[in-house]
Parts: sequence; structure tokens; C-alpha cells
Amino acid sequence: MAKKVLIVITSHSEIKEGKPTGVWLSEFAESYDGFLKQGYDITVASPQGGKAPVDPSSIGADTSEEIIKAEQYLENTVSLKDISSDDFDAIFLPGGHGAMYDLPHNEELQTLLREFYEGNKLVAAVCHGPAALVGATLSNGLPLVAGKRVNAFTDREEAETTLAPVLPFLLESRLRELGAIFVAAPNWSSHHEVDGNLVTGQNPQSTLAVTQAVIEILG
Repeated sequence: MAKKVLIVITSHSEIKEGKPTGVWLSEFAESYDGFLKQGYDITVASPQGGKAPVDPSSIGADTSEEIIKAEQYLENTVSLKDISSDDFDAIFLPGGHGAMYDLPHNEELQTLLREFYEGNKLVAAVCHGPAALVGATLSNGLPLVAGKRVNAFTDREEAETTLAPVLPFLLESRLRELGAIFVAAPNWSSHHEVDGNLVTGQNPQSTLAVTQAVIEILG
């Protein structure tokens, strides 16, 4: 039986007027491609379903054709309302600033994250994807990330984007406030943390490492 992976991406398309956002395409594409090459069964879902927005900043002159081709898998995402954790072995959350807006407060996603984690299934996220975790609590009411070694887009990296003043919160700071043991690496270097069945990575450069960690755990 092929392993089944749920990839959840943002439906949110704007940081402020004139500044579009969405999923960071390479983070989605590299993980999707990595799981596909393993023969995994992949479902792509989002809070609203349908076509998911891509952050235009994530596509440039040097973006590979393979990454751009992955946009086709974002044309018709499944709504989170139609997803059951029973059907999957792992959940993976790519980033993009859009994830800061709709993933932390989405009730369906928060329930899924708790069910995956407490069911000893893999929960993985990279860059701004761990924003989904700031709203996740366990059955005992504690934050899912409390006491866990985690990694995500750092406050120092966010300062370099110059978007920090208009974001709803700073991801590293919020994870620390929730009791996470945040392990930061130098800006824009590949880094990820594995704490039990929780895998988190720092930035777009960490996507391949997080994907590989998921594959090693899932087999």
C-alpha cells in the first residue's frame, strides 16, 4: 500500500493592498515532487478548496521548469472540510506568507493537526508552514509545539523581507511564546528539526531536507 500524504496550502492571496501572496511555489513543488518519486499517494488541500494562489515573488527568471510545472496541482485543491485524518499517514505544510493568515485559525486544520499528532502520524512543515502550528492544541489544551524542538522562518529572516511590520505576527516569536524550543540557523541556510513525529524546516532552502526527513520516517 502506498503511503498517503496530505499537503495543505494557504488560500490567502494578499498581505496588503498591492502586495499579493500565496504559497511559495518551490516549497510546494519540491515536496510534491519528492513524495511523487517515492510513489506516495498525494492529496492537495486548502481552507477554501479550488485554485490556490501562488506568491508571485516565488517565481523568477531562474525558477526551473520543473517547479513551474507544479502549478498544475494547485488548480483544484480539495477543501479542508472534506478531509479526514483517517485517510492519511502524514500531513505536510509548505509556506508562503499567505500561511500566516488563514492556517493558524482554520478549525478544520487545527482538528486535523491534533488528530495527526496524537495518532502518532507525521506532522511536517517548512518556512511559514509552521504558522499552522501556532493555533494547534492537544486534547489536554496545551499548545502542540510546547516543549518541542521546532524550526521555522526566523525573525531575522523576516526582517530581511521588510514585511515584518505588516504581518499578523512574527512566526519565531510566536512559537517561542507558545513554549516551543526554537532552534535557529543562520539566515537562508538549510536547517530542519525532528522531534518525534514533528518535522519542521526553516526556509525555502530547507524544503528538500524536510521532504527527505519525511520520506525517511514514512519509508
